[in-house]
Amino acid sequence: MNKILVTGGAGYIGSHTVVELAQAGYTPIIVDNFSNSEERVLEGLAQIVGKEIPCYKVDCTDAAALQEVFSKEGNIDGVIHFAAAKAVGESVQNPLKYYHNNVTGLVTLLQVMEANNVTKLVFSSSCTVYGVPDQLPVTEETPTKKANSPYGNTKKIDEEILQDVAASGSSLRSIALRYFNPVGAHESALIGELPLGIPSNLVPFITQTAAGIRESLTVFGTDYDTPDGSNIRDYVHVVDLAKAHLAALKRLENPEAVPFEVFNIGTGQGSSVLEVIKAFENATGQKFNYKVGPRRAGDVPAIYADVTKATQELGFKTSLSLEDSLGSSWTWQQQLVKK
Repeated sequence: MNKILVTGGAGYIGSHTVVELAQAGYTPIIVDNFSNSEERVLEGLAQIVGKEIPCYKVDCTDAAALQEVFSKEGNIDGVIHFAAAKAVGESVQNPLKYYHNNVTGLVTLLQVMEANNVTKLVFSSSCTVYGVPDQLPVTEETPTKKANSPYGNTKKIDEEILQDVAASGSSLRSIALRYFNPVGAHESALIGELPLGIPSNLVPFITQTAAGIRESLTVFGTDYDTPDGSNIRDYVHVVDLAKAHLAALKRLENPEAVPFEVFNIGTGQGSSVLEVIKAFENATGQKFNYKVGPRRAGDVPAIYADVTKATQELGFKTSLSLEDSLGSSWTWQQQLVKK
C-alpha cells in the first residue's frame, strides 16, 4: 500500500482526498498545522474509512519538522500538496503571509522531497493563475496573466517553480491541478467545508445565512459584464475534485510521466452568484436574506473551465451536479449546527 503524504490533509479538499486515497488502497499520511482546519476532522475521517489516519501537526515551512515525518514514516511514495493560505480578500490585506505560507512552504517541501528521493507531486493550483481571461472557457493553453490578488500570484509563482525544477533535469514529476470553485461535502456529512470565522467563500456563507448564523449574504457586485451582473464561476463538487487527485497520482505512477503538466479541474459550466442562490433555494427549500454590495477587491468577473484535456488525458470527468453540491453543503451545515 503506497504511502502518500497529504499536506493540509485536515483541510476541506485535503480531507476529502484522504478519504478517496484510503478507499483506493493507498495509505494517506496527513501533515497539517491546523491554522485553517480543526482536529475534529480526524474523527470524521476515521469514521468514514474505518481506521485512524496518521497525522502530524507540522508547518510546511519547517524543514526540520517535515524531515522528521519523512524519516519516521519511511518509503513515502508521493505527495499531494494542499497546505496553503487561500482567501483572496485576506491576501490583498496581508500579502506577506501568503508569500511565506504558499511559496516558502512549497520550496521547503520540494527540498525535503528531494533529500528523501520522493519524486511524485500533485500540486493544488487554482484557476486564479489565468487572471481576467480574454476568452471563455479557459483551456490549459490560455495565457496566465498578472494575478488579481497576492493569493493568485502565489499559485502562479509556485507553478513557475515546478516548471523550473522540471527544466533542471530533476527526477521530480509533478502535476498542477488548476481548481475552479470547490463546493459540497461528503455524503456522510462527517466532513465538509469548515471555515474558521467569517467564510470567504460563497457556499458556506449561503448555508450559514440559511441556518441563521449570518444575518444576510452580500453579493459583491451586480454590475459585471455577465448576463445577470454577478460573478460567474465553475462550481465543482469537492468529492469529484478529490477523485481528480487520484487520477493525477495514477498518471505520475506511469514510468513515462513527463516532468510537469497542468490540468483544469472543473465542470466546464459557469454559474453566476445569483444562479447559485436560486439553485440552493431550489435544492433545499430554504430561503434566506441577501443584499447587493460593491465589488470585492481581487475578484475576477467570470471564469469557467474547458475540461477537454482532463477528460482525454487524465480520464477524469465530474459526475455530481451543482444541486448535488448545494444539497450536501446544506446537510453538512445542519450537522454542524447540531454539534
